[in-house]
Amino acid sequence: MSTEKSFVAAQLDKLPLVAILRGLKPSETLDIGSALYDSGIQVMEVTLNSPEPLKSIELLANRFDGKMAIGAGTVLSTENVTRVREAGGQLIVSPNVDAEVISRTAELGMHSLPGAMTCTECFQAIKAGANGLKIFPAAVVGVSGVKDMMAVIPKEMDIFAVGGVTDTNMTDWLGIGIKGVGLGSNIYVAGDTPAEAAAKAKRMIAAFKAVRPTY
Repeated sequence: MSTEKSFVAAQLDKLPLVAILRGLKPSETLDIGSALYDSGIQVMEVTLNSPEPLKSIELLANRFDGKMAIGAGTVLSTENVTRVREAGGQLIVSPNVDAEVISRTAELGMHSLPGAMTCTECFQAIKAGANGLKIFPAAVVGVSGVKDMMAVIPKEMDIFAVGGVTDTNMTDWLGIGIKGVGLGSNIYVAGDTPAEAAAKAKRMIAAFKAVRPTY
């Protein structure tokens, strides 16, 4: 296993909450990143449909090297996997299952979390070499739906619920045994101040630790 994979996995083991930063601007990246890091967040992804996302990823990767795992979300092409790696990213998250994207991620020694919504997609992702699975949109699949899927997905696969997980329903999601959660608007919305992002992060981390106090 590569250094990057080991580091991302280690950060996810520390706290399996992934901050999804959509709409983040380079000018506010370090302030928002620092606020979230100080709140306890260990993993962040900047979505590629944000303004100058590769610049933000580079800024975060340089500032938090060895401290926090940094990656990209909404990655839809192998070319962008390469660009993210060149910017210092270590994690590739997609909304879909694309075998070429997953394979390229593995080739570059990065951690792959593709988005899947069905058992068929989950097994396609596993076959392609995904390190974990992002069930998306989780709110559409539902807690019971994901629980049923987990009955056949290999136990060693890390499963993250993304889309619709809040501090009020965190107990339901964690109760079925998923690894962790991806947090979008519940941790950052474009235009949020560092203080607002920090407050959201602390609320979500508290909800997570209320269910899993050993973290």
